[in-house]
Amino acid sequence: MSQSRSPSHKDAYSLILDAIDVGMFKPGDRLVESDLADRFGVSRTPIREALQRLETQSLLERDGRSLIVASLDHNQMAELYVVRRELEGLAASLAARHATAEEVQVLHDMVAADDALIDDPVELAKANRRFHQQIHLASHNRYLVQQLDLVHRSMALMATTSLAAEGRGKIAQDEHKAIVAAIANRDEAAAGQALKDHISVAFTTRLKQDADGRATNS
Repeated sequence: MSQSRSPSHKDAYSLILDAIDVGMFKPGDRLVESDLADRFGVSRTPIREALQRLETQSLLERDGRSLIVASLDHNQMAELYVVRRELEGLAASLAARHATAEEVQVLHDMVAADDALIDDPVELAKANRRFHQQIHLASHNRYLVQQLDLVHRSMALMATTSLAAEGRGKIAQDEHKAIVAAIANRDEAAAGQALKDHISVAFTTRLKQDADGRATNS
């Protein structure tokens, strides 16, 4: 592949993926090649290649001849959280072992700054992704980072954030502080367990959100 095409391909893929991640495109939304090219100012060829790549990764699915943003059913969501819990826990344990002092300081600074976002679920969700990604990097295991990247891409297919639940922002922040404290103390077992518990609470919160949504729509 030539050097002139690969940056455009990467940009188109990243632009669409980011748009799904921030909720610009939600599960069920139809993605049209020409519309995306106009929206992002990218030619149709890299847009087409990006859509094919996203379909291969199961982030998009076919609805007749159209491509729509995929959605997760209850079982898929449960399976995703099981995998996420184990991989995130491993990342935290490895971070406790391998993170540099500077990486630990960055985690401390992130959590402190994120306290200001407790009442803003959208911004807190973005900050939450940055925080988890920082732990992934601090694990210093490239293969684990790659797998967690795939998991977090699939998380974007959930239409709402568990951080929107009443009181969840403050609780999540307290959980983040406990995770960072364990990493800073180089306590691998405690760091892994703290992050696993954090994911379990998030999953429980999301299940309650879904149940409330079904009750409202019934």
